[in-house]
Amino acid sequence: MAASMVGICCYVWRRGSCNLLGPATLCLTLRSKFHSSSSAHHGLLLSLHKRGVLKDSFPENAAQEQLPRLLQSGAQTVYCGFDPTADSLHVGNLLALIGLLHFRGAGHHVIAVLGGATAQIGDPSGKTSEREQLSADVVEANTHSIRESIQRIFTNHELHFHDGSRPLGTVTVLNNLSWYKNWGVVGFLSEAGRHFRMGTMLSRHSVQSRLKSAEGMSLTEFTYQVFQAYDFHHLNQIYGCKIQLGGTDQLGNLMSGHEYIHKVSGEEVYGLTIPLVTSTVGDKLGKTAGNAVWLNRDKTSPFELYQFFLRQPDASVEGYLKLFTFLPLAEVEKLMEQQREDPSKRLAHKRLAAEVTKLVHGKEGLETAKRCTNALYHSSVQALEEMSDEELQELFRETPFHELLLEPGTTVIDACRKVGAIPEGPRGYQMVSDGAVWINHTRTDNPEQVLIPKLHILANGLTLLRVGKKNFYIIKWLSL
Repeated sequence: MAASMVGICCYVWRRGSCNLLGPATLCLTLRSKFHSSSSAHHGLLLSLHKRGVLKDSFPENAAQEQLPRLLQSGAQTVYCGFDPTADSLHVGNLLALIGLLHFRGAGHHVIAVLGGATAQIGDPSGKTSEREQLSADVVEANTHSIRESIQRIFTNHELHFHDGSRPLGTVTVLNNLSWYKNWGVVGFLSEAGRHFRMGTMLSRHSVQSRLKSAEGMSLTEFTYQVFQAYDFHHLNQIYGCKIQLGGTDQLGNLMSGHEYIHKVSGEEVYGLTIPLVTSTVGDKLGKTAGNAVWLNRDKTSPFELYQFFLRQPDASVEGYLKLFTFLPLAEVEKLMEQQREDPSKRLAHKRLAAEVTKLVHGKEGLETAKRCTNALYHSSVQALEEMSDEELQELFRETPFHELLLEPGTTVIDACRKVGAIPEGPRGYQMVSDGAVWINHTRTDNPEQVLIPKLHILANGLTLLRVGKKNFYIIKWLSL
């Protein structure tokens, strides 16, 4: 692994369907087991199951007795890994973070592991072809960006969603490169490799599906499960971590970690899976699906995130409220009743969009999303005036942004021509006269109209120019 990736990236807050080719009994559905346990032992797990946050567990008897009892015995450590194969996490990853947040809110300690090492290997799970190889520098930059995003989300949860009824557990963010960078290939294979059996590794669904494909599978990808298993072992030894969270496509990797730890130390550890978030047509909402909704503002703005959840089909809203918010289930039921009484108000959609945006971008991000919504869809001039340059550029992400000197006597036709919004000559003049130009949501049909402050130029020095239905231009006026 590249030495330029540096060492430990560790930050701690102290503020306050089975896819295996093996027997089906290995994959335990949580519902039946939780309902057969005593209520004293399964409160958190049953709650998460009711919300849909948890799907399966491993090993077979974990959900019935051992894991609930472990969680009741005192604060435990739970981890989930995120490979920095892009410079931002996406909505599909958000559910894993929410799972960690639920455990933290119940007083347990959580670890987010950023795969500075494993991102250079590439997880074959759920992939039809090998990931594009990333340089060490790109992985390092991605790791830094994702770490900041995770910090922001955990801080927003603590500030806006934690009621203080019980102390929060700690949050630790690690880079797994820190425990691989000093390993040699021979040393690692000698210590870790001897505990893995080829038959078991080959039986994993992620391996079988790739071996049957035209492209096949590289040795690099094949070893991924070894590295993820060793991650769990390392965290178990150093941090006492006994629980790993992962998507349903990670169950094989979770099993590898459980088996490796059991062989090496005899420790009992557990795996919990969360459902994969899918679109209405069943596509995974991940970056490789081509429809990603990102968690970093520079890739998906607060407005775009807000609109994504606001536009969800009615059939998805109740499930998403349970998955992506921390609203009590009774409140979710009440919201859905209100929605059924008057669907036109879309109260459940608005609450869903607001809660997720506030978690990801904070209260300021939510306010930005609402201002952008009012400016674009409700033709609010006040919202336009209150928007910053950054918000306008986020709202009209593909819109040209121009800075112009405001000269005395500047007219509507002058402004349009300076930004190239209309053709030169009589045709452009005629377009304005015909009412094809809108300034700050108001139609104008006088090309010779001198621009008037507070009407054509907002208090923030901005003008939103629209020609036709979809051609927007933003002008920032500079005084002489």
